[in-house]
Amino acid sequence: MKAVLSIGTTHPWNIAGLGLDIQLGARTGNEVFTVVAAVSAQNGDGVRALHAVDLATVREQLACLPWPHISAIRVGALPSAAHVALVAECIEAHPRLYAVIDPVLAASPGGALVSAGTLAALRERLLRLENAIVTPNLAEAGALLGGRSVARDEMDEAARALLALGVCAVVLTGGHLDGDPRDVLVERARDRIRSETLSGSRIPGKHRGTGCTLAFGLAAALADGASIGDALRSARALVRARLGEAV
Repeated sequence: MKAVLSIGTTHPWNIAGLGLDIQLGARTGNEVFTVVAAVSAQNGDGVRALHAVDLATVREQLACLPWPHISAIRVGALPSAAHVALVAECIEAHPRLYAVIDPVLAASPGGALVSAGTLAALRERLLRLENAIVTPNLAEAGALLGGRSVARDEMDEAARALLALGVCAVVLTGGHLDGDPRDVLVERARDRIRSETLSGSRIPGKHRGTGCTLAFGLAAALADGASIGDALRSARALVRARLGEAV
């Protein structure tokens, strides 16, 4: 059983964040280790409070992990630029591991999950790591690219712009698009850049935790040895299975 390390923020309902990752690990057959960077108080109305765990405690959590046993890393919401820098140092120290970066900036119902300066730190530290894969939605991608909006026909261009920052792959998710959703994968493949578009029919309903599910599913499949493209297909299947159960 391959292990995934999940670094991020708690959610009281466990419909996102670290608690969801533990549930997903049980489903995919992956052991899950967690490092808590922040504790949130949120519900269907949004984020009511956010408490950042002090950096010394986060550092000690990282030091306690059985690193030889971990096969991939999943990074969710980080509350400050200093937390981003610490996690970036950790990922740099383990270049053999893929790190899936879900650049969560806010909860789905509303409310920020990051403080001022965190967005710039994500762009300047985590998105420059060669073993990182970033999985933003359209709004997050636009924020990371300087506040621009990203339309359906601009997804490949936006993904390539994020790839140019230094990561090994970008999965730009289009679940918020009108009509059928589509995701774009852009990755470095030896001496070229490979692009792939994945589409599917929309499952009706109002859903939470889809970005977390995709990011964890990607990390879980990578931990099990899948290629990035195959890992993304596995992660998308996991998302669709969960959404289908919620209908």
